[in-house]
Amino acid sequence: MQTKTTFADLGIAPGLLESLTRLKYTHPTPIQEKAIPAGIEGKDLVGIAQTGTGKTLAFGIPMIQRLAHVPGQGLVILPTRELALQVEEVYRRIGQSLGLRVAILIGGTGMGPQISALRNKPNVIIATPGRLIDHLEQRHLTLTHAKILVLDEADRMLDMGFAPQLKKIFAAVPPPAERQTMLFSATMPPEIMRIASSHMKLPISIEVAPQGTTVEKVTQEIFIVDKGSKTRLLEKLLVKYPVSTLVFTRTKFGAKRLARNIRDMRHSAVEIHGNRTLGQRKEALAGFKSGKFRVLVATDIAARGIDVVGIGLVVNFDLPTDPGDYVHRIGRTARAGAGGHAISFAEPNQRGDLRDIERLIKKSLPVSRIPT
Repeated sequence: MQTKTTFADLGIAPGLLESLTRLKYTHPTPIQEKAIPAGIEGKDLVGIAQTGTGKTLAFGIPMIQRLAHVPGQGLVILPTRELALQVEEVYRRIGQSLGLRVAILIGGTGMGPQISALRNKPNVIIATPGRLIDHLEQRHLTLTHAKILVLDEADRMLDMGFAPQLKKIFAAVPPPAERQTMLFSATMPPEIMRIASSHMKLPISIEVAPQGTTVEKVTQEIFIVDKGSKTRLLEKLLVKYPVSTLVFTRTKFGAKRLARNIRDMRHSAVEIHGNRTLGQRKEALAGFKSGKFRVLVATDIAARGIDVVGIGLVVNFDLPTDPGDYVHRIGRTARAGAGGHAISFAEPNQRGDLRDIERLIKKSLPVSRIPT
């Protein structure tokens, strides 16, 4: 019988291993098992794995270990504040006993504490692109010592929305030959892979799930429904599935309105979107995690930043504009080996969008009859 790999088998330094053992990490996930040894060796790599499979440790462990021997800083770039806060929490938990100093640079919070953290000469900087550039332009830091660069959710980071900002960041860090670069994401379209490779040296590709693979234990169904009937259908489904539920809308205004409608249905609900302050977003997420709110209504800003175990149902009230976002959204349920269910509402004129999603995930989605 094959014995299960442990973290001790991956070439991790004793001090770091002790930290992982204390936090009850024993067996690596497939992406961790493949990426950690390569990362520790200093190789550039592109890691493709589903959401919820432990990508943070897959790049965090090699970065922390290498920074103990390689003079310089680690830099982790992420698309959303929520994701940055989660990654910071993992780094702090693992690196605390090793004296690791971490600075987090995100919008929505004051510059003062961030400047203080930078003066403390952090080993690792975790940042969203916009705020990192603010600090660069105001000369609060330079990135000449960034010897290990990680782009998490790299497909979103390298799409056109962030491209100009990333161009400035790549210009500020040492050239590819003088740094290690690691990219991680659940999806990696070919054009993004081409851009990524131009900023890396001989990257190795580690793919533990084919492109667009959805989480294994999530069941999926579709309702073809008119726009005006969506709210009533959601009301019925919230009664049918009395579980912790994450609902995705396309717009900030839509999220706010829908959360109000759900509260009118006598369910506890809160919304999270770009117009809310960082404090409000943290409060909403904490309330959802603790069970204070049964329903969290979110825009795509949160699709890649919600790491909550126990979400029983994800509802795509509005279909995402990008098929790749479908994978990220439904990956919020069935995390850490648990089961989950995903329901999507498609309007009659969106059958083409459904076909694009089915092509990406390589399976046809069952269409259910609307309950009377």
